[in-house]
Amino acid sequence: MRIDFGGRHAIVTGGVNGIGKAIALALATANARVTIFDLDRESPQELGKSLGGNGIAVDITNRASLEAAFALVPEIDILAANAGTAIGGTVFDATQESWDRTIAINLTGVFQSIQFAARLMKPRRRGSIVITASTNSYDGEENLIAYNATKAGVLGILHTAANELGPYGIRVNSINPGLIRTRLTDQYFNDPEYLKPYFQGIPLGRGGQPEEVAAAAVFLVSEQASYITGASLVVDGGQLTSKFATWKEPQSKFEDGKWKLASD
Repeated sequence: MRIDFGGRHAIVTGGVNGIGKAIALALATANARVTIFDLDRESPQELGKSLGGNGIAVDITNRASLEAAFALVPEIDILAANAGTAIGGTVFDATQESWDRTIAINLTGVFQSIQFAARLMKPRRRGSIVITASTNSYDGEENLIAYNATKAGVLGILHTAANELGPYGIRVNSINPGLIRTRLTDQYFNDPEYLKPYFQGIPLGRGGQPEEVAAAAVFLVSEQASYITGASLVVDGGQLTSKFATWKEPQSKFEDGKWKLASD
């Protein structure tokens, strides 16, 4: 199955690093014209140009900044609403500042990005949107109260947008990654004492790479998924299927950062 976007225009928010960068690269490889939205300090113009597209400095928490950026782009066929953040905090100690910041980026920023993109897609009666949600949209991982709340809220945006935009030929889906190796999570991937028990509950026995998430996103915005909207595609190595630890010693062993059968 070969995906070819034939020069269609895609916007990727938070596209300079991690999952966003992997999505931008995968879209460009599949012949999409990619515009990257990211903060000025991330130099989105540099990466956009290297992909044969464009980059625009945008603060998605600022509605005027986001509106101005959308005004600069040509027609839009694809939106990857990916920009996000994770700030630690429990029910007891999360600060107002961290809560507000997380809501502004992960929830309001996603909503406004979709709103502006949908307004451009509506007259053309076509378009595809993919939102970066999370497995935390479903669970209550500790010390991430604001992040979990926003990622759960993103699914409310997903379902409503899919319902309201479907009549205009606009599809809306989400990718829901588990633990993926990015700039935000690199510290955990370098800590075997953290990974061993964490990966015990993942049937594939390891964490994921941004490219694995990008492949799911590219599928969802492609014509191969033409009858899919309002769906959440979980990319987590099976973590959400495992109520109890999949991997048990001595039948299994943790080696080179992943679990494997002892007999292998």
